[in-house]
Amino acid sequence: MAELENPNVMTKFITFFSSLLRGVAESNDINCQFHLQKISVFHGLTRPTITIQSYLERIFKYANCSPSCYIVAYVYLDRFAQKQPSLPINSFNVHRLLITSVMVAAKFMDDIYYNNAYYAKVGGISTAEMNFLEVDFLFGLGFHLNVTTNTFHTYCSYLHKEMMLLQPPLNIDNGRSSLKQLQYLCFDEDETSHQKPQQQQPQQLAV
Repeated sequence: MAELENPNVMTKFITFFSSLLRGVAESNDINCQFHLQKISVFHGLTRPTITIQSYLERIFKYANCSPSCYIVAYVYLDRFAQKQPSLPINSFNVHRLLITSVMVAAKFMDDIYYNNAYYAKVGGISTAEMNFLEVDFLFGLGFHLNVTTNTFHTYCSYLHKEMMLLQPPLNIDNGRSSLKQLQYLCFDEDETSHQKPQQQQPQQLAV
């Protein structure tokens, strides 16, 4: 997604990505009243006062990672949500999941990246906590960090189209997600075909 090199496009992406994460978190905040959810190292005692968009803007300002890292971070968050259905993204864990996913993506994608102590300062947490979050996130992903070219372009295409619409994901058939209907896209092992989701699953990120 070469367009992300354009600062104006990246600003629009951050706004859209933040809106998507906020929608997922708020949906799962409601669902937690009806479905048992585990407490993890990503879970804060209270909701952070900083908004998701302001937090993501802070990460973008100081992390200095390549634009592709944010696409890969999105892929990682989607995978995490699918692999860990008892740990859905909500208002108590979305910030820690976000900083961790971007850091892991930067380490995987970029030749030069900051260490955990730096990302901890950016994220407003301790280095020790950042280390714990990284380990738990990697295990939560099953160390599935590779993103194929096909998967990368699928997510880029989705994000590009939705940013052009300047609105949250639409309800479209053929696997596209609808936040309102709690649908999401899953890839099989070779990431080429779709599986139909369960309607009562927690809200997950999707393309």
